[in-house]
Amino acid sequence: MSKPYRTNNSGVINAWTRGESARNSKNTLWTNGSNLYSYALCIGVRGDRGATIVGDYTAGGGGYHSQTTSCHVGRARRIAADVQPPRVFEATKLADKYVIR
Repeated sequence: MSKPYRTNNSGVINAWTRGESARNSKNTLWTNGSNLYSYALCIGVRGDRGATIVGDYTAGGGGYHSQTTSCHVGRARRIAADVQPPRVFEATKLADKYVIR
C-alpha cells in the first residue's frame, strides 16, 4: 500500500471511495483505502467490490463520540452506499457483500 497523501476532509473521503490511502493535515480523518477513520475509530468500510458503508457515530445515530467525528461521519454519509447504526456497523462490517446498483 502506498504512503497516504495529505488532503482536506473531502479529499480523504474521496480517496477512501477509490481505495487509496490519504489523511487530513491534522491526522484526525484518514484512510488506508479500505477503512475510514475518525481519530482511531473506524467510521467506514469499503468492500472488495467498492461498496462503502458508514457507521452513524452521531448523536442522532446513537453512537456519538465527538463533534469532529460527527462532522466526519456527516461528510462520509453523503456519498456512502449505506449508513448503519453503530451496533449493526460494528457487528457486521460486511461491506464486501453489498452491491452498488
